[in-house]
Amino acid sequence: MATEMDVWALTEWNTPLQKIRQPVPVPKGTEVLIKTTHAGVCHSDLHFAEGFYDMGGGKRFYVKDRGVKLPVGLGHEILGEVVSTGPDASGVQKGSRQIVYPWLGCGSCTRCAQQEDNLCAAQRGLGTQQHGGFAEYVLVPHPKYLFDVGNLDPLVACTFGCSGITTLSAVSKVLPLPPDEPVLLIGAGGLGLAAISVLKSFGHKNIVSADISEDKLATAIKAGATKAVNTSGPDAAKKLLEATGGPVIAVIDFVNSAGTAGMINGGLIAKGAKWVQVGVIGGSLEVSLVANIFRGLTMFSNITGNLEHMQTVTDLAKEGKLNPIPVQKMAWDEVNEAMDILRQGKATGRIILVK
Repeated sequence: MATEMDVWALTEWNTPLQKIRQPVPVPKGTEVLIKTTHAGVCHSDLHFAEGFYDMGGGKRFYVKDRGVKLPVGLGHEILGEVVSTGPDASGVQKGSRQIVYPWLGCGSCTRCAQQEDNLCAAQRGLGTQQHGGFAEYVLVPHPKYLFDVGNLDPLVACTFGCSGITTLSAVSKVLPLPPDEPVLLIGAGGLGLAAISVLKSFGHKNIVSADISEDKLATAIKAGATKAVNTSGPDAAKKLLEATGGPVIAVIDFVNSAGTAGMINGGLIAKGAKWVQVGVIGGSLEVSLVANIFRGLTMFSNITGNLEHMQTVTDLAKEGKLNPIPVQKMAWDEVNEAMDILRQGKATGRIILVK
């Protein structure tokens, strides 16, 4: 096996990724070395590469303040083949194809003990704190973070580590609901389409998708949305209320900007509503604490998903209950082109890089 690998790495904030050479990791203990074959491109990769998040009020949170040291290979939707294992890694076969759970925690805190690595305060995630799927090889600390592909389409299965578990986690926060109760999804990109699939897997029948792109809305209808609403005009809230039949008790915002949050808070949610915030476009929202009490409103912030979510998504797909999301296949070396397409809002579903 090669001793060096190519890595499409972020070497400087807010610049295109550069292909660099790095040593191939050697697995020790319970570690497993994966040769990347498929990697999804996510909006989070764009925000991460840009180097900051919009915190609202003119404030920014800089990624470097999370302790990130460049260069780092991005890409957290990872699928590949096991090429070697440490002496203490068990239950995973060399040559098997595995989906990788990327949101690695410290391994020693309460959250990690609860298998809630995504809530660990000392994250060391793949594609963020250490090389992810834009590297030829990925080092996974333990077989528990690997999920066998089986007969699943790897182009779709590789998305489970982010879009799959994130949408399952978000949908789980608004369910259970009667199947005909409207659920409003803001954003019809990769996550919005995955949420339609997850809702349908649970038998939900009233799904309203909102976006500013007619192409994405058409894709949402094909994916199973009951109604699609273009929210690019000044009467966006009115059109949404007409589509949903009035204020909703369940809304998931995959954009989560000051604009979408303000629209939701301004009259789209009913008493007792559950509002799940997923996207990181950013900004801020001023809310009345008393009004929230009288509305009985529950607001969730949703950060990816846990290992149980990963197992559930994989099982649903293997049972044929999870409709595959649309994917756009590109060559692994076209990563910068893929990120440009995503940045311009021209991606349909998820872009998958294939090695």
